[in-house]
Amino acid sequence: MAQLHIGLIREEKKPLDNRVAFTPLQCQWIMNNYPDVQITVQPSPHRCYKDDEYAAAGITLAEDLSHCNILLGIKEVPADKLIPHKTYLFFSHTKKLQPQNQGMLKSIINKGITLIDYECLVHADGQRILGFGFFAGVVGAHNGLLEYGRRTGLFDFKRVHECHDFQELITHYFGVKLPPMKIVATGSGRVTAGILEVMGLLGIKYIPPEEFLINSYEYPVYTQLKAGELYLRRTDKTYSREDFHAHPELYDCKFLPYVTCSDVLMNGIYWDKKIEPLFTWEALAKENFRIKVIADITDDQNGSIPCNLGDATIEDPVYGVNRATRERTAPYEDGSVTMMAVGNLPNELPRDASQFFGDHLMKYIFDDLLKSDSEMIDKATITQDGQLTKRYAYMEEYAKGVVKETAG
Repeated sequence: MAQLHIGLIREEKKPLDNRVAFTPLQCQWIMNNYPDVQITVQPSPHRCYKDDEYAAAGITLAEDLSHCNILLGIKEVPADKLIPHKTYLFFSHTKKLQPQNQGMLKSIINKGITLIDYECLVHADGQRILGFGFFAGVVGAHNGLLEYGRRTGLFDFKRVHECHDFQELITHYFGVKLPPMKIVATGSGRVTAGILEVMGLLGIKYIPPEEFLINSYEYPVYTQLKAGELYLRRTDKTYSREDFHAHPELYDCKFLPYVTCSDVLMNGIYWDKKIEPLFTWEALAKENFRIKVIADITDDQNGSIPCNLGDATIEDPVYGVNRATRERTAPYEDGSVTMMAVGNLPNELPRDASQFFGDHLMKYIFDDLLKSDSEMIDKATITQDGQLTKRYAYMEEYAKGVVKETAG
């Protein structure tokens, strides 16, 4: 194999992201085990792993990455930072025709770039390989509990981003005694796995859904509602994952009873615009709506949680929504629900999230990336040398700047 030069680009999208595709030790391991691969890291003052850590691992740092064949980032790359005729891997957020990234895709095409989207890299069974969902779940669950504590005045946590890493966060939980509360978590994917990790670390007891609905407890408890417990086909009251994803409009949502018996909702469920929301604005306005805090970790604005009015920030992650007027308020006002909705939650644990991401990238993607022909890579390639590939030909009008709405 010919010499392959890989570059780790500096994250430039605002707000700045601290994550990186490979940690210093992962770069070192790759170069030790793949003698024909060289890695160069673009210096960054805000990356969670410092330039000195890469240098100490023997990794070259250089501003100019024009000698690199493949460039790895995390978030979207500003159009003016794209280097012509390179192969890029990052989360482009273009496959659903997101309007905010039309200009970037147009520039990718004009500059003859090959774009491989992390989100489109999947196993043979269609399961996504790369993502930060687990750490989004960890941070989102922590934030949901923290905001309930602050709203009620019963307890307090420090913010996750004030911790050096996940290990420090775990030590923060030692000895914490939480008051009685009922938490409902939705979903069964990586996000929900992160939620359940926090439930376990804090010793919050799992209760089956049918018991959770009718019983009260003198200690903190949670239940988990997977898609098959949340959505049933209207005609025969059954659930099929394949059918649900293909025809979500044929399914009714069964979440409503839980709004009357839960204090905190942690939402990790997959959502599509054809899927019925977990509850309606009308249900939110009723007196029996008990939920005080919603951590909308999947964070779809006006999505499965209708009162998600848009993103907050890591520094200021919550706002209130008045249950009657539907207007945004201060976080803890009477008559409001407290909303935690942040789009880049894993960036609160960037070192752990980066290590986890790089590990999966090395295990499942790296060898295919080095091959001249890989079906997995082909399926994730949105543009090849500045041309939309056949699989993504549906994006043609969007790439020209014609389409103004998202596709879902």
